[in-house]
Amino acid sequence: IQHTIVQTLLKQLKKAAQATGLQQVALAGGVAANSGLRQGLQALAAAEGWAVFIPDFEFCTDNAAMVGQAAIFQYEAGDFANQLTSPDPRLKLA
Repeated sequence: IQHTIVQTLLKQLKKAAQATGLQQVALAGGVAANSGLRQGLQALAAAEGWAVFIPDFEFCTDNAAMVGQAAIFQYEAGDFANQLTSPDPRLKLA
């Protein structure tokens, strides 16, 4: 079943990449610890010429890597919060 799930995810990713022109892929969170998905994504990225970013296994036990990457994107965009900003648990990352 794992093979089928991984193949389905990769097929959908390839479809989305073709529709959007995607050239870079990041895999993060707990799912990034799945060796089948890691290997499949690396193979697909190599075949498609994409840059692929996968954190070391030790950083894949929760969503810390994903949240950190989202913070980097916000920082690079100059999107800073002021002291009056309140937390928003439903804030979208994209």
